[in-house]
Amino acid sequence: MTETPGKQGFLEALAVRKEWVREYLERDRRKALFVPADIHDGVFSYLRASGKVLRPCVLYFSCGAVGGEEHAATPAAVAVELFHTWTIVHDDIMDRDTLRRGTPTVHEAFRRRALATEAFDEREAAHYGICIGIMTGEVQHGWATALLSELYDADADNGAMVIELIRYLETDVLLALVGGQALDIQYAKAPMDSLDEASVIDMFWRKTGALYAFAGAAGAMIGLNTPDRTHPMVRAISSFTGECGVAFQLQDDILGLTADEATLGKPVCSDLREGKRTLLLVHTYHKASAAERRFLLDVVGKPGATEEQIAEVRDLILAHGGLEHARSLMERRVADAIRNLDDVPGSTYKEYLVNWAEFLIGRSF
Repeated sequence: MTETPGKQGFLEALAVRKEWVREYLERDRRKALFVPADIHDGVFSYLRASGKVLRPCVLYFSCGAVGGEEHAATPAAVAVELFHTWTIVHDDIMDRDTLRRGTPTVHEAFRRRALATEAFDEREAAHYGICIGIMTGEVQHGWATALLSELYDADADNGAMVIELIRYLETDVLLALVGGQALDIQYAKAPMDSLDEASVIDMFWRKTGALYAFAGAAGAMIGLNTPDRTHPMVRAISSFTGECGVAFQLQDDILGLTADEATLGKPVCSDLREGKRTLLLVHTYHKASAAERRFLLDVVGKPGATEEQIAEVRDLILAHGGLEHARSLMERRVADAIRNLDDVPGSTYKEYLVNWAEFLIGRSF
């Protein structure tokens, strides 16, 4: 009988694998190519912050769950973290966010750095910050792909698997992420009547679920040394991680409304100020009275909205059960996702996967 790791054992497992990722990044020889200094500092800005590193960890656990040797998956685990990081660097530019994990976003940090030189005026400094943010993401994206190629081992005859992982990430996942981000931007200006829960969930899967699905599939494919994404265990684990990715996004939206600002690392209710069509907002709009709908449309996403108006929108979401609905949906999706693991053999790694799913929806940051 497999002994379950327990919460403390799971948290320790996360910390160990986070350190594996950090060590690999710090010793990578490519760092010497990151010039000038602003590019180097931009690339490592979020990587050295206290991120959760959940995608690499689930890739490791997925590899172990199918009987693979975890350390062999390290290039892929680090690649997933880099791929995720470049997307949030670019998302922060598109969302015009100035804070990430409690510190200035990349484009904001380099706007400030440019201003400090006194060679840039405000407009030029803002443009410089955006340029560094774009180039930072480009470097991280290329670095991620290069790392996947390092999985190749002639003795293991795994070339087909490596090629499939690169193709999968750079086609299916990339297009899902870009499509999801485009929809997120479009939805912020779309009539609220045109959106429903299914359209928001689809956007969540594209923005967040697709990369989590890849992390699970990649770990299983590496552990099994197979290029076959339809292999029963690859498909089971990928379905599990992808659905949990949607739940992760639901929890993000809940935290965006309820979390402590210092813990969250960015302003609470910023989604409402930006006009983001979260599931909580869409649910509330369809439950609201005609007068309440007019109020929501007058406030959400409007630059002149006051703190009092934003607080009133938050109260409407609470009054119409938006939080309870999102939590219930999130918990059901995770419970359904865990059933995908029924055909995966019992092991400590399988328990880690279940712990990881529970951690996603129980976190406060």
